[in-house]
Formats: sequence, structure tokens, C-alpha cells
Amino acid sequence: MKYFQFDSNFLHSVLEEALKNGGEYADLFFEDTKINNISYLDKKVDDMSLGNNYGVGLRVIVDKKTIYLYSNDTTNDSLINLARSVSSIVKNKKHIVKDFIKSKEKDNHPVHINPFDVNFDDKIETLAYLDKTARKVSDKIKQVSARYMEKERNILVCTSNGILKEDSQTYIRLVMMSMASDGTNTQTSSRTKGALDGFQVIRDINLENMAIETANSAIKMLDSEYPKSGKYPVVIDNAFGGVIFHEACGHALEATSVADNASVFCNKLGEKIASDVVTAIDDGTIKNAWGSYNIDDEGNDAQRTILIENGILKSYLVDELGSIKMNQKVTGSARRESYKYAPTSRMRNTFIDKGNSTFEELISGIEYGLYAKKMGGGSVDPATTDYNFAVSEGYLIENGKITKPVRGATLIGRGDETLMNIEAVSSNLELADGICGSISGSVPTTVGQPAIRVKELTVGGR
Repeated sequence: MKYFQFDSNFLHSVLEEALKNGGEYADLFFEDTKINNISYLDKKVDDMSLGNNYGVGLRVIVDKKTIYLYSNDTTNDSLINLARSVSSIVKNKKHIVKDFIKSKEKDNHPVHINPFDVNFDDKIETLAYLDKTARKVSDKIKQVSARYMEKERNILVCTSNGILKEDSQTYIRLVMMSMASDGTNTQTSSRTKGALDGFQVIRDINLENMAIETANSAIKMLDSEYPKSGKYPVVIDNAFGGVIFHEACGHALEATSVADNASVFCNKLGEKIASDVVTAIDDGTIKNAWGSYNIDDEGNDAQRTILIENGILKSYLVDELGSIKMNQKVTGSARRESYKYAPTSRMRNTFIDKGNSTFEELISGIEYGLYAKKMGGGSVDPATTDYNFAVSEGYLIENGKITKPVRGATLIGRGDETLMNIEAVSSNLELADGICGSISGSVPTTVGQPAIRVKELTVGGR
């Protein structure tokens, strides 16, 4: 072991103790995470925090249900006591713990400049520069906030089916927001950049462009009008535009929902669930991407999973519990926020793949429609895929041209219906970093897509 100092034979005996009275599967998850945050607001450091998360979680799956205990005490006595606590409430057929399989661990996501080696003054200077540059754009910029985060997550996973693996995951993220006001109206705009990498990510960002774009977007929206409510064509731009697919469709393809028959996509493998131009992928192997890793939180190697191919449902996202319930192979997509959560199937880097249309072709031919350039937050019912999403930066499309900006637009629909109504996909694929919450906590995820045209969507406005 490289980071954690545990005897593998002892870990094996802990799993044996946990399963001595029965169970289908058991795993141990050790975590040692350090995280630093800096917040910059109104020309000064607003908050600074340094934290550490250390502990272990023990899980047993019995009769397709989960028993989960965790502790920040990782001594041998504590681990044995956790195992005895679990086994004491299990009365089932005994499960044999397999010998650990020796594996050569690979690091497919090298860290370029360890962020923890960089002086805090350099990080604060980055935030101060964003603030100063955004304010220079216009006196209409009344407030600027910027946040910096760095995290090093070291994990060790051992399982009753023979896995014993470690991984070290370094994350870095920069978030900024500009608020513009003309005395009557107030608008905001934000930009983010996150990666499974080190401080080189920050040095590679064009900070000036990031600040100016954020400021200008907020200012543009001050002069915007409300769109008319109704059903009409919508062009959703690339990058964070993929949040609709993530929320309204992606969650409904996770075993978390599918295995419990709580998804509209249950029992539809091999069936057409989207238009022919839609291919959707969830890929945990993209080098240094925000949602990538070497192994998932069950110790399985990261994978590239084709969810939808030319409109046909090809795969779900499956964790160990989902595999037992559904009798399907795991997809290396088990994730959790920390050792305090049992893992479940989660998205990684999820996106609609590039198509053959140009952006201009998407816009042309639309007599009246909406161009959703930047998406905001929203709400989704995973069971039905009903969604409601705000458009943070939008423009009217009139007679095949993008015209005036609009505010207050919302996109309302059902994910399964929207998939069938995507009539064109451009080639300008781009990914964007975000944070996804579910029953296993909040984890880094990437959303994405090229620009797409939806034949008809309900647009809320005035």
C-alpha cells in the first residue's frame, strides 16, 4: 500500500468477521481527505477554511439491502468492532470472502503542480485579479465574488469479491460571479473551471477573459425583456446546457432509480428512447476531467459507458448493489461524498456526443424561438423526468437570427419527451464542471453537450 498502512491479511479478516453470519457482499472504504477553500468578496478575502476528513465505512449487502456503519477511528479494535456490530444483526447464508487480487494500480490523471505546494498569496492574488478585472468593465458591476477550492482525496477500498486498491484524487476549482445593476434591475452571471488536476489548471485559464465574459453577460441581461410564454423551438447551447440531460435523463439511468423500478427508463434496454441524432455517454476515463478517477468508490476501474447510441438505450449506470438487484455488470460508477455515505451509482462525465450539424444550421429556419446560451438551476422529478430549468442568459431567435436578450425564461418539459424531440445536434461539444447531489452526498460531476435544437419546448416567460 502506498498511502494507507494496513495489513492486508487483517483487512481480509475484518471482511470475514462482517460476513460470518451471512450476506452477499462486504466492503471497507478508508478515506483521508484534506480540503482548502478561499472566498473573495467585495475586494477582500471573505472566508478561508482548511479541513480534513478521515475515517472508514463498512458496508454489508444482505437480501439486497444495505447495512452501513462508519467511524473516524481506524484502529484494529475499532474495525473488528464495526464488523461484529454488522454481523450480529445478520442471519443469513454465510458468504466466503475471496482472496485479494494483486493489481498494478495506474494513475491516468497526473497532477500538474500540486496545489498544496503553492503559496496561499498566489491563490488570493488570482481571486483579487478576477475581482479587479470584472469591475473595470463597467461601473454597473456592483459586486464580484470569487471562490477557490483545492482537495486531495486519498482512498483505500477492499471488498469481499477480491478488490484491494488505493487511489489519490486531487481536485481544483475556481468559481466567479459578477452582479450588474442599473439602479432598477439586477442581473448576475457566473463562470467556473474545475478539474482532477493541480494548480496548472488555474495558470492555464485566461483569467482576463473569464472576468470580462462574466461581467459582460450580467450587463447584457440588464437590457433584456421577458420572452412570451408558449411552445416553440429552443436551441440550448453547449457545455453547461448539458445540465438538462444530466438532471432529467441521467439520474433516471442510474441503478439508484432503475433497480427500484423508479425510472421511466426501466426495462427499456435495446429500445428507442431518443431521436436518432442523440448519442449520450458517461465517461469516467477522460484525462484530468472534473468527474474522472482511476477507480470508483467500490474499487472498480473507471469506464466509458455508452448510455444511448443513435437513440437506442444501451446501458444503465450500475453499482454493486444495483448489479445484485438487476443482475447486470457494474459500470465503475459507484460514488460517495465521503466515508460517511454508502456508495451508489452516480454519473461521472456525462454528455450528449457531437453531431453533424453546424451551429448556424440549428438557428436557421426558426421563425420564432429561444436561444438558451447559459442554463441556471432547476428542479427535476427523477421518477417522471418532469423538469423546470431557469435560463440565466437567453436570446430570442427571429427569422433565423439571434436577436435581443431575454430574462426570466424557464424551460419546462419531460426528459423522456425532450430526448425524442431533439432534431439536430451540432459538432461544438464542450464540457462544464458542476456538483451533483444524491443519496450518497455531493460529488464532482461534469455535464456537457454540443448545441442542440429541440423541436418544441414549453417556455415560461410573460
